[in-house]
Amino acid sequence: MDLPDATWIDANAAGTDLALLPVGSTEQHGPHAPLSTDTLIAEAVANAAAAAYDGEVVVAPPFPYGISEEHRAFTGTLWLAPDTFRSAIRDVTTSLVHNGWRRVIYVNGHGGNVEALDEVAADVSRHEDGYAAAFTWFNAIGEHADRMGHAGPLETAMLRAHHPDLVHEDRVEAARDGASGRWGDWTSGVNLAHDSHEFTDNGVVGDPTEGDAALGHELTRLAAEGLTELLDDVADRSLD
Repeated sequence: MDLPDATWIDANAAGTDLALLPVGSTEQHGPHAPLSTDTLIAEAVANAAAAAYDGEVVVAPPFPYGISEEHRAFTGTLWLAPDTFRSAIRDVTTSLVHNGWRRVIYVNGHGGNVEALDEVAADVSRHEDGYAAAFTWFNAIGEHADRMGHAGPLETAMLRAHHPDLVHEDRVEAARDGASGRWGDWTSGVNLAHDSHEFTDNGVVGDPTEGDAALGHELTRLAAEGLTELLDDVADRSLD
């Protein structure tokens, strides 16, 4: 069930206690990709998994703000403080649990959210009458994960697969030319760069020209398979 399109009557009739909450960000993704990239991808993966899952699952509206202050030098980036983010996700989860969807999986699209979502999931599972787990799509794509950058081949591929109209194809080569080859500025295992503009001129890490729609569909398939497997395990988990 796609919760935003449902009436309260439909929501009340849902025959499941499983819910997916897509979580993304509103942050720069180079000159060629939209600020909503992380949110759009998280939503696409959640919808793909819900369609493939052998059972009913509620897909909540995507949460479009993340822990993204590292991109503040690029116009349009919006962010929440970590404590605010955790509180907001916690409140949305409490609402889902109150409605009877006691098993919640966060479908995450932004690396900066990972630690906080893990913390919230543990807190919900310990102190609510429910259970939560955090799933990050690019951790469930096998060997492709080695190519994960920022607005690079994988995210561009996902956009080309699901939202090709939002990719500025006339800027992709420039995005590649101004990109960094890796995330951060590292010395002795320490990232000295707190913000992304310190190591990438245009906000891109990786080569977006290498990410076509076919790759995006393959990434979606892999991520959705991982998420459906997680749904099975969460559905079977005791809530006592």
